[in-house]
Amino acid sequence: MEELSYLNQIKYWFAEDIGDGDHTSLSCIPHDAMGKQQLIVKEDGILAGVEVAKQIFHYFDPEIKVETFIEDGAEVHVGDVAFIASGKVVSLLQVERLMLNIMQRMSGVATTTHKYVELLKGTKTRVLDTRKTTPGLRMLEKEAVRIGGGTNHRIGLFDMILIKDNHVDFAGGITAAITRAKEYCKAKGKDLKIEIEVRNFDELQEAIDCGLMQRIMLDNFSIEDTKKAVEIIAGRFETESSGGITKETLRSYAECGVDFISVGALTHSVKSLDLSFKAVK
Repeated sequence: MEELSYLNQIKYWFAEDIGDGDHTSLSCIPHDAMGKQQLIVKEDGILAGVEVAKQIFHYFDPEIKVETFIEDGAEVHVGDVAFIASGKVVSLLQVERLMLNIMQRMSGVATTTHKYVELLKGTKTRVLDTRKTTPGLRMLEKEAVRIGGGTNHRIGLFDMILIKDNHVDFAGGITAAITRAKEYCKAKGKDLKIEIEVRNFDELQEAIDCGLMQRIMLDNFSIEDTKKAVEIIAGRFETESSGGITKETLRSYAECGVDFISVGALTHSVKSLDLSFKAVK
């Protein structure tokens, strides 16, 4: 994970939450009071965000110590204690909600991803995330996908060329879009993987005839058509299924022989995992 992409945001996260001060904690807790709090798991799932939590604690108060019992990626159950943080009570209380928000979100993404990965066991297919992420949290959510056993697709618009339906329509067709993308990479000296989205068998054949790309995305193909498309492609290009694929249909698509299945639901409609941060008395 590119730490700088989120470390630079921590100060803004705290500014949003604390403003000119946590007046509740500052008014009723002695400044020099010391204490401990433990992260308690309240729902079964996959834990994610432990390393990020440590960074958040350290940023706010370098004197906070964290004793870790469960690492990122571990399967957790109700009642498990992931870590104990000790230090100034006012610091622990001010970090509490931000840390929990991040860890609950990341653990929810990792847990959801893990469920999809389990459904693909025994196939060659890998589940991919998408750019359907929470603005400002993309790197954390994509890290959570990785922790959950999934595979990261492109990070953004800069690290891969993915020619989608709108690009094709505005460019004047499959061949024109792919050719221009290849020429662009050559002119700019960029070594970027090119993927083309196709919507039907005519576009698929045109893409195959054109070549010049590494992956073909089969957008909203039925299971039957996906199997036929994979047979036509015959291993000449990587294949990816996308569009309307659910947990119920995921394995059927994988059994068609596609290399990847992209699932926006890994990040765009995830339920956070229930965690709490309670005082150790």
